[in-house]
Amino acid sequence: MAEPLHALRLMAWLSPAFPVGSFSYSHGLERAVADGHVDDFGAWLDGLMRHGTGWNDAVLVAEAWRRGRDGCELGDLAELGEAMAGSAERHLETMAQGQAFAKAVAGWTEGLALPAKAPYPVFFGASAGFNGLALDQAIAAYLQAFVSNQIQAGIRLSLLGQERGVALLREMETTILDIAALAAGSTIDDLGGAAFIAEIAAMNHETQYSRLFRS
Repeated sequence: MAEPLHALRLMAWLSPAFPVGSFSYSHGLERAVADGHVDDFGAWLDGLMRHGTGWNDAVLVAEAWRRGRDGCELGDLAELGEAMAGSAERHLETMAQGQAFAKAVAGWTEGLALPAKAPYPVFFGASAGFNGLALDQAIAAYLQAFVSNQIQAGIRLSLLGQERGVALLREMETTILDIAALAAGSTIDDLGGAAFIAEIAAMNHETQYSRLFRS
């Protein structure tokens, strides 16, 4: 029964209905679209996943998973993950979702020593490790939820339609699995990225006059 139960747990935690508020964040996409930087949304997503937040979040999930499994201290990892946020809104996005996730998942994590505050991937990874969920599946599910949220943001910004969104979600499966496999064997020394336009767009969103999203 463990495998079906673990699949159900991942689907519950990463469901759009799980109260973390992910729908209110665009991860800088809103500003990038306004500035004309997103000609090919598939390429934008692939770059963000391989060279930006997608990769870094996957590495943080992996390290937090190991610590959650082994009952190790998470404080320094939480601080490192928080420092990885490159702008005020990115910081808000990952910390607010982390706090909301920790509160919502509390029924599954009794006995796990969690820090008072931590980024979303740290809380998620530690909770997955503590619950015995498979590392590669936990990372892949987390990344799939990240991609899904970006696609939904793109649809709300009229960047693409529902049909293209579904096709793009299918096309991103290979990227998600590639990153999950690499991140499962990563260490915190592998943190780092080069998605500069996405980071600058997130910074510029802070002063955007009209907006749909908090980031």
